[in-house]
Amino acid sequence: MIKNSKIKEFQPILEILLSSLGAFLIHNLAFFFLGYTTIENTFQYSLFQVYLFFLISSISIVLILIQVRKRDLNNVGNGFLLLTLIKIGIAFLFASPIVSSNNKFKEIERMDFFIVFAIFLIIETIVTIRILNIKQGN
Repeated sequence: MIKNSKIKEFQPILEILLSSLGAFLIHNLAFFFLGYTTIENTFQYSLFQVYLFFLISSISIVLILIQVRKRDLNNVGNGFLLLTLIKIGIAFLFASPIVSSNNKFKEIERMDFFIVFAIFLIIETIVTIRILNIKQGN
């Protein structure tokens, strides 16, 4: 029973891992079929690096929210907003070389970065809603 409880507690992490892996594979397939695999070499950050950054930040946010939920369910929403704001600031710093790049494919790279940002924001929001909806008795 304790093992099942621990597994259920960290199920959101598994959801993030599987969702991000699926998104990464679809993104790579889109790059392949659009012929962008050769221009990805000119990007400031590879697709893998961008996904890794957002994966680490999403897992960190959800782990913190799981701990906040244990202490006070009412603060999960506020914690999500605060942590997302911090992630946006870090992502902006991370994206500043892309914005100021002179690469002729910078528009594709910028769009790519912000698409990944949006994908992970959606995943985090869904997982946070599920964390909020877990019965208090667990």
